[in-house]
Amino acid sequence: MELMVLLNALVTRLLFMLHSVIGVWRVTAVKKEPKYWLLALLNLLLCLETGLTLKFKQGRGYKWFSPAIFLYLICTVPSLWLLEIHHGTQYCGNEPGAVQVNISNQDFNQSRDSSHGSEGTDHHIIQTAKVFVNQLSTICETVWTLALHQTFLLLLVVGRWLLPIGVEITRDQLSQLLLMFVGTAADTLEFASETLDIEDVRKNYALINAILAVWTWSMLQFPLDLAVQHIGCKPTASTRRIPSLLLCRYSAELWNIGVSLFIQDGPFFIVRSILMGHFRIFNQMLVFFTAKNILVVTLQLYRLAVITLDFRATILQKSRKGEVSCCPCEPYETSTHATADQDTEMKEFVAFPLKEETQVPSEDK
Repeated sequence: MELMVLLNALVTRLLFMLHSVIGVWRVTAVKKEPKYWLLALLNLLLCLETGLTLKFKQGRGYKWFSPAIFLYLICTVPSLWLLEIHHGTQYCGNEPGAVQVNISNQDFNQSRDSSHGSEGTDHHIIQTAKVFVNQLSTICETVWTLALHQTFLLLLVVGRWLLPIGVEITRDQLSQLLLMFVGTAADTLEFASETLDIEDVRKNYALINAILAVWTWSMLQFPLDLAVQHIGCKPTASTRRIPSLLLCRYSAELWNIGVSLFIQDGPFFIVRSILMGHFRIFNQMLVFFTAKNILVVTLQLYRLAVITLDFRATILQKSRKGEVSCCPCEPYETSTHATADQDTEMKEFVAFPLKEETQVPSEDK
């Protein structure tokens, strides 16, 4: 079992490094400058993290945060930025591309025949690899960029699945997290591809940088596992205060709401609104996804209101009995008498809507 854990940890990180190097290769091929190979040195950070994780954690993950995913973002995102910025000067012609691919296939057949004639098996493998690389080089750069985007997001999900989980996260929580990541990856890919494909956006260098910055900001949610884990809190005086109680009981739900409002749907809505309101850019898909962002943000605010009202009702009921619950794993079992400061805070929290609820009986009297 431990061997499989170490194997999964190592293979997943090797896949991350391979994809990152492919991205650097495409940047070097597009820019025609060998100096961009220096971007591959970022993989040294991933190598260092791999060694430390294998040595001190036996390949297993950490609680709430995945350093491997975070370093994979650091290694790959710069290459995607450079490819997207260079994207505006590239055009794809269907017929020339098809001719190039056919020529590459012909070269492949010729190299295979010649290798069977007198060369050895090793030479045949080398020639096949060279022809395969040349054939990949004939693919249109815009197709390459989109393919790197797609495989990048797929590897984030698959890699998170393959990475060994820590002792703090269950398999059920991991499955929930992966399902959320699939939807998040689809939204981020759609945001980047749909907005950057607009012709007027491609003509504005500042807009491209702004969209890529928002896209990069949205990717920072992938290394975090807070969406399915509650924050453990001990029954101390500080954790019995109203904000701490709310955070302890609904930490995962509040994190999901915060991600949607401040990392994903909120920023996406702002960018699309600026495109339509300030730059007068309109198309059917842009309007549709803007409406979708508005709907998601509204539903998340509604969800926040529901959580707050439900928490308030629970606190009111508990305060009448002199009981306070601090941890989601024991929502109705911990029974203690509230302190005077806590009683005052509870009264202020529940005072506003109903008159009969303003007089909360105190157990201290």
